[in-house]
Amino acid sequence: MDKKISRLRRAVSTRRKISELRVHRLSVYRSNLHIYANIISPEGDRVLVSASTLEPEVRQQLVSQKVSGSHVAAADLVGKRVAEKAKAAGIELVAFDRSGFRYHGRVKALADAAREAGLKF
Repeated sequence: MDKKISRLRRAVSTRRKISELRVHRLSVYRSNLHIYANIISPEGDRVLVSASTLEPEVRQQLVSQKVSGSHVAAADLVGKRVAEKAKAAGIELVAFDRSGFRYHGRVKALADAAREAGLKF
């Protein structure tokens, strides 16, 4: 079994529980170079809000801080940005979907920043 299949297998139970709760889902994906965060509707059919280290505003901030997209500071920026966009869209309560990644490092930094910016998990 390769790493991707193992990660997706770990994500299944969390996603099943979130679908039973019928709440918005804050889904995180972490690659080697970037981090992405999406808020998905309770039905699971639409992405309502998204943020990533690929956005031009985030990239400018990262360049000014001399930080790459694979750094904890980048995850912090993305967490704040997704929370601001969610509040503007009227979303305050979400369930955190770490997509099978360990709650550690960049994933934890993104979650903490989103909480500080006003999202409730």
